[in-house]
This record gives sequence, structure tokens and C-alpha cells, in this order.
Amino acid sequence: MVGVGWPRRRRLPPALTLLPTPARAFGREAGHGDRRWRRLGCMGRLTALTRACHPEPTAAVTLFAGALAVASGRGAAGVFAVVAAVLTGQLSVGWSNDVIDRARDRAGGRVDKPVAAGVLPAGAVATAAGLAALACVPLSFASGRAAGCVHLVAVAVAWAYNLGVKATRLSVVPYTVSFALLPSFVVLGLPGHPAPPWWLVAGGALLGSGAHFANALPDLATDAATGVRSLPERLGPARSRAWALGLLAAGSMVAALGPAGPGPARLGALGAVVVLVALGARLGERHLFRAAMAVAAIDVGLVIAAGSRLR
Repeated sequence: MVGVGWPRRRRLPPALTLLPTPARAFGREAGHGDRRWRRLGCMGRLTALTRACHPEPTAAVTLFAGALAVASGRGAAGVFAVVAAVLTGQLSVGWSNDVIDRARDRAGGRVDKPVAAGVLPAGAVATAAGLAALACVPLSFASGRAAGCVHLVAVAVAWAYNLGVKATRLSVVPYTVSFALLPSFVVLGLPGHPAPPWWLVAGGALLGSGAHFANALPDLATDAATGVRSLPERLGPARSRAWALGLLAAGSMVAALGPAGPGPARLGALGAVVVLVALGARLGERHLFRAAMAVAAIDVGLVIAAGSRLR
């Protein structure tokens, strides 16, 4: 989803810090990105656009939605509709994030961001984001009116995060809503459009909320320097870490115990989550996010194992 990915920080080479600001712009004058874009071949442009879409979370969310569609009993056409809708929605969110945050990314030294680094022109990425958002509309409604509306609301909420909610005390809300609505979209697209079970919605909301705190932790110092006053930034590192671990653990309990009573496999999965949460409490912020991704993978497995209980 929205703004979730492995946070990486690379600082400017010392020689570049001697250049005047704002002309420095990662050592590239204005318009240099457009010239580089024109010189890139087809594969070069595709590679750069892939880097700009936040590929790890985009792939993870899309694969989770597809696996959930298979587990819920959707046919091949239904699974394709889910994957296509979620992929285009995630692409639009990832690309829009890089365009909207390009000035902040430059200030934070994000040379891994193609738009901020001048590898891609903002206009080209904004166009790609718009086209992906347009494609997402009919692809979402291919699963039915109710499911389509739910998914488009999830995408719109993720866009709202990019457009400014991320810099407020409500920054966790888009993660909570979007992660709750994503599995709901999959279930509502089934024949008869059944309502999603409560534990699926609650587990997604808790997991998304925990992921927000874990994802924000490594960037708190940069966020403070660039004026991003998100909820984790306001709470500080210690409390944000506690919220991340608590929400992830709660989401795992709901995913494990919601579909059925405790069994050996589910208790074993919860034990693995406890170990990961304990490690996350001792590891640095960047490793905590990876622990959160591992917890999310266990939760996804628990949800998929529920199978027919999703309906």
C-alpha cells in the first residue's frame, strides 16, 4: 500500500554538497531529468518507472490480494480481475507518492528515488500515475459494484495520505482504512457478494496500522527536519515502536483465532509472531520493519488457510 517500502537513506557525495542550493538538486540542473528520460531506451524507462512505483510493497499487496482471491474460491477470471485492479491501484499510489514528495525526498537525500534524483521527469511519472488510476476504475468494477466501490475508496484514501494526511496526526488512518478494505474488496467480489467476516476486516486494519508505525520509525528524524508531523513523529521513537509491535501482535491474534478456535498450527504461528515481536523490540528501526513484514507474511498465511471461512 501506500507509502510502505524498505526505507533507505543515501546521502549526497561530499563533492555535491559544495554546489549551491537549489541548483544542486542532486547534482542535476532543472530539466536534466527530461533530457535523461529522452535518452533512455524502452527497457531503461521501464526499469526507472518500476523503481519509482515502490516495487516491494506494490508486489506484496498485489500478491496477497491474488492469493486471497484464490483461497476464497474465485475462478481464473475473478483472480485476474482482483490482481489487475489491485496492481493498477498500487502503481497509481506509488508513482503519485514519488511525484508529490520529490522536494521532500531531495531534502532528505533520497537518491534512490528516481524522480527526486532527476532520473525521471515528474511529468512522466504523474502521467503514469494518472493512467494507472484511470485503468483501476473499470478493473475494480469488474468484481461488481459493491466490491469496486470499496476498492476505489481504499485507493482514494491512499492518495489522500500522499496528498497531505501523512503530515498530520491522522497519518495512521489511511493505513487502517485501506488495509481493512483490501480483503473486503476480494470477498465482496464473490458470487452473491457476501459481507466479509469481522475478523478479516479487523485483522487487516490492525496489520495496516502496525505497518505504518514500523515503516515510519527509520524516517522520524528526516520527517521532523522536513516538516512532516505524522502521528509516529509526534509520539516519538519509543512509543511508536511500542504501538507498532502491539498492533502487529493484535492483528496476528485476530487472524489466528478469528476464523476458528486455537489449533496446533495456529498456536505455532502465534508463537512465531511472538518471537518476531520480541526480536523487533530489540532490533534497530530498519530491522523492525523487516520483522513487521515477516509478521505480515504469517498473518497472510493464516488468512489464506482460512479458505472457505472467508465467505
